[in-house]
Amino acid sequence: MENMSSVSDLLQLEGLPVPASFLTPAFLALFFSHLFIVTANVGVIALICSDSALHQPMYILLCQLSLNDVLGNTALVPRLLYDLPRPPRRRLISLGGCVVQAFITHMFGTNNHTILMIMAFDRYAAICTPLRYSAVMSGRTLMALTVAAWGVGAVLVTGLLGLTLRLSRCRSLLLNAYCDNASLFKLSCENTFINNVYGLTFTVVLLTSSIGSIVVTYSYIAVACATKRSSSLNRKALQTCSTHLLLYLVMFTSGILIIALHRYPSYEPYRKISTILFNIIPPALNPVIYGFQCHEIHQSLRRLLRRCRGQH
Repeated sequence: MENMSSVSDLLQLEGLPVPASFLTPAFLALFFSHLFIVTANVGVIALICSDSALHQPMYILLCQLSLNDVLGNTALVPRLLYDLPRPPRRRLISLGGCVVQAFITHMFGTNNHTILMIMAFDRYAAICTPLRYSAVMSGRTLMALTVAAWGVGAVLVTGLLGLTLRLSRCRSLLLNAYCDNASLFKLSCENTFINNVYGLTFTVVLLTSSIGSIVVTYSYIAVACATKRSSSLNRKALQTCSTHLLLYLVMFTSGILIIALHRYPSYEPYRKISTILFNIIPPALNPVIYGFQCHEIHQSLRRLLRRCRGQH
């Protein structure tokens, strides 16, 4: 055990468990996935911002989801690329840099849930109360929901890391490929019972709220489609809701896999890889799913391409 007085603010990351023969393929896979995620999501943001036809709540929320994906992936992958070819003793990060990375990665996971919860409410308002949709999802309501989604995440994650930073450290090696709250509080030799309780409560409340909102809103949508017997309503519900549900299922499945692997210490290397995939697979699939499924995105992209051809 390291002496507490000798533990500096410079921390060492354990890194990814990648054999030397797979370093180059792993580096290239991470690099090109990051390039695709940033390009595709920034493209979605630019398309929505530039086309007034897409200045609707659903697409503004999609824009927020893309922004969250870019922030989460950028906080994680470039650092992994930097550390991957380096020997373990040189995978060093400052305490401040580690806390910032942990904050952004936890915000990324939390915002995924909160933004998709608002998107579910938006789909409920559009399908179940179409005549009052503009009033229900007004600009003021959307702004309030957005501030709540990002604000609640920021407060909860700040509390999570605040409890960790109050602890003194007796180690400097983080047993992970990147910085997160659990890896940080495990650097302490003090009692971390409060940290574990808060972290578990945080996870349970977030997952319960997320699953509950999806179940409730889609139950109302299903009842509305069944009772109104409108083919146009059912078609609209199928088009917009299937896209949202697919995004949610991809994100939820990736997150549940990480939680499940926590219960099996022998699968620790797979858990580390799965946490990284959580920051890669949903951000990579989100713009692709919306790009293929959403008619309005198709139309906007065609208009943009026609304008580009006209200029040349």
